[in-house]
Amino acid sequence: MTTDTIDPRGEADAGQAGFSLVELLVVLAIIGMIATMVTPQVLGYLGRAKGETARIQVKNIAQAVELYYLDLGTYPTAQQGLQALVQPTGPSWRGPYVRDARGLNDPWGRPYLYRNPAVGGGPYEVYSLGSDGKTGGTGDGTDVASN
Repeated sequence: MTTDTIDPRGEADAGQAGFSLVELLVVLAIIGMIATMVTPQVLGYLGRAKGETARIQVKNIAQAVELYYLDLGTYPTAQQGLQALVQPTGPSWRGPYVRDARGLNDPWGRPYLYRNPAVGGGPYEVYSLGSDGKTGGTGDGTDVASN
């Protein structure tokens, strides 16, 4: 005699199909191991991408400051800051020099900083303090500056 049962439709059932609890735990353990190996790499790429984005944005903002200078004959003052690129400051202002004021924020959500004159020489400096928001730093906490 066989142990197969016959279901109401008249088909033979050779046993129950599916995964055992042990099989599911093994698969979850493997997925967990893969995630612990991959996550640091992904976070590293993300940090580097934000740093690179900040460098590109600082260059673009510096170019906007130069366009401002060409139109007005002077760089924005320290008091005006980067808002001078989006708000009229005089009769020869032809801006906005930056498409959107949100573009004046770094990838970490803080506003880019502006100095006039620059600390290391030069008429101005556009910079971000990096992910840590403090002067100096390493990795994605490194400061990014136009000069």
